[in-house]
Amino acid sequence: MKILFLFFVLISSFCLKAQNTYQLAVLKYHGGGDYYANPTALPNLITFCNTELHTKISKEVPYVEVGSKDLMQYPFVHMTGHGNVVFSKAEVQNLRTYLLAGGFLHIDDNYGMDGFVRAELKKVLPEYPLTELPSDHPIFKQHYVFPNGLPKIHEHDGKKPQAFGIVIEGRLVCLYTYETDLSDGWEDPQVHNDPPEKRKQALQMGANIIQYVFSN
Repeated sequence: MKILFLFFVLISSFCLKAQNTYQLAVLKYHGGGDYYANPTALPNLITFCNTELHTKISKEVPYVEVGSKDLMQYPFVHMTGHGNVVFSKAEVQNLRTYLLAGGFLHIDDNYGMDGFVRAELKKVLPEYPLTELPSDHPIFKQHYVFPNGLPKIHEHDGKKPQAFGIVIEGRLVCLYTYETDLSDGWEDPQVHNDPPEKRKQALQMGANIIQYVFSN
C-alpha cells in the first residue's frame, strides 16, 4: 500500500509542477442514481477556493467512471446524487486501489443515497469502518472555523447534519457528508434560492474540505 501511495504522490507532484494546477472530478456511477446532480456545484466551489484560498485548481471538471483507470489522474473526486448506487466487482477493486494509493473521495448525500452508499463502501473497504467525525475534527478548523461541526444547508427530515469518514493509517481517505446538502449550497444561487448566509456556509465548508485534503 505504501508503494502505491508513493507512486500516486510522485505522479501528482509531477502534474502539479508541470501544469502549476490540479484537477478535481465528479464520480460517475451506475445503479440508476443521478450522479450528474448539481452540475454547477464543483465548478463554483473551485472558483471560490481559487479566489479565497488562492488555490490553483483547474476550472474544468470532468466526470470519471468509478471503474476507469483515469480515476488515478484526480487526487480528489466528488460524488453526489439522490438514489441507487451500484459498484461492480471491478469498480470496487478500482476504487479501493485509488483510495489506498492516496486518492480522496467526498460523498455528499443529496437526499436518498444513504443506504446505498454505506453498503457499497463496505464492499470497497470492508476492514475500515465509516465513523462519525467529531465537531472538533481539524477539517472543521481550517481556513474557516465551524465550532459545531458540519453546517446544515437544506432541511429534509429534521435530522442533524453528520460527517462520516474512513481513516487509513491516520489519513482520511473518504468523507461522507449526510443530512446537510453541501453541494446544493455550492450551486448557482438561482438553482435552489438558498439564503446568502447558507450558501456562504456551504462554500466555506467545501473550502475547508479542499484545504484539509491537500494539506494533510
